[in-house]
Amino acid sequence: MDDIPASNEIAAEIRAEVPDGDSIVFVSGNFNVVHPGHVRLLRFAKEAGGFLVVGVNPDSEAGVSVPADLRLEAVLAIKVVDYAFVVPGDLATAIRAIEPDIVVKGKEHETRDNPERAVLETYGGQLLFSSGDVRFSSFDILERDYRESQTSSIRLPLDYPGRHKFRLGDLSELSGRLSDLKVVVVGDLIIDDYIDCDPLGMSQEDPAIVVTPIDTRRFVGGAGIVAAHAAGLGASVRFITIAGEDEVADYAERKLREFGVESQVFRDPSRPSTLKQRYRAAGKTMLRVSHLRQHAVPLAIANRIYAELEKALPTTDLVLFSDFNYGCLPTSLVNRLIEACGRHGVPMAADSQASSQLADISRFKGMKLITPTELEARLALKDRNSGLVIVGEELHNLSAAENIIITLGSEGLLVHAPKQGAMVTDRLPAMNSAPKDVAGAGDSLFTCTSLALAAGADIWQAGYLGSIAAACQVGRVGNTPLSRDEITAEIELFT
Repeated sequence: MDDIPASNEIAAEIRAEVPDGDSIVFVSGNFNVVHPGHVRLLRFAKEAGGFLVVGVNPDSEAGVSVPADLRLEAVLAIKVVDYAFVVPGDLATAIRAIEPDIVVKGKEHETRDNPERAVLETYGGQLLFSSGDVRFSSFDILERDYRESQTSSIRLPLDYPGRHKFRLGDLSELSGRLSDLKVVVVGDLIIDDYIDCDPLGMSQEDPAIVVTPIDTRRFVGGAGIVAAHAAGLGASVRFITIAGEDEVADYAERKLREFGVESQVFRDPSRPSTLKQRYRAAGKTMLRVSHLRQHAVPLAIANRIYAELEKALPTTDLVLFSDFNYGCLPTSLVNRLIEACGRHGVPMAADSQASSQLADISRFKGMKLITPTELEARLALKDRNSGLVIVGEELHNLSAAENIIITLGSEGLLVHAPKQGAMVTDRLPAMNSAPKDVAGAGDSLFTCTSLALAAGADIWQAGYLGSIAAACQVGRVGNTPLSRDEITAEIELFT
């Protein structure tokens, strides 16, 4: 029969792809229209073993109403599916060739005749019945949160361009100039895991919330996403960082290549790669767990970072310091890097973040731009009481930064910068009124504003373009690189 050699070829392909130690789980069906019931069943099957194979019934099967190639394409688009194929004739022949460890069928088949059972018994396979758990009714919502940006809630203030004598149309032209830039990013690499959970209620044993995880997404964060944003905006980007000797660093290097970033990751065996896990339910983060070490990078690696930057400086238009205070940029190295940039006449910008860690943005002297939060600015000044305008002025004097943006979360930002021979302060409101995830707002603002300044914009245009970038970024969950097209699209809605 023609289906026997075809099934054997499919079985050989599957065995070549199955990771060592993983079980093969098999599901089959018509899949005319993929619906939540299919997703629940496939999710259950994936959790039952390691490698999920789906057989799409041929067009000759009873009940099929959609061509096989379209049904196969829809199944392959489901994240949990590792391998899918159109069954070449008899299903029992395909199962006999593949020899899956487990075959999963819907709960409604449990009391019916199941011809697969006889085949499975010949080699010790297992037949399971389940329609999945109802918790997966939220799965499509999670998919939309990660894939789709909440652009409908973005509003661009039109009074600000009038005060600073530019048109929104000028920003579209400005965004096009970002692709001419060559940028080096130096700083702490972070990987973010978003673990989405369904809440089950309160524990009866102790006062704790009980959840069950339903999905995990991994993102490049920290200075890595700054580099990825710059590449997404069109710049040629080189990224210099440190990481541990682990699979987290391997993942980061692979993703950075996908983003078009040329990276030099120096491996430091004295630390793990920084991994932050966010446990989320109902669109909110309930708990963060950080796996990290915060000691300064060893001198030998610091010297290699310095040498790598100095080698790149003759052809660099902008250096971005993205400092999360996890050891990549100790002050002694920062001073050497700033001195080297000064000798080559390369402008610099810096962001130094403080959440659970200490930070001092003022140690980055002579920057074209710094973008601290209000807390970070006050930490640098040791000033808890002065008004924001005074904070901006004092930070300008202490850091010798040309332009300062103090970010204020949901209240927007404050720009403190020179204009017509004097230091001027102005405020921009937050442009997205319904953010999904604010974790990446500062990185996107910092990256886009810095690149716009390097492309020849003044701080008022650059800060406005950076605010649009931040509004786009917070409209989705997780750190994914910005693109010039999505920012331009928002501008065009208002022009």
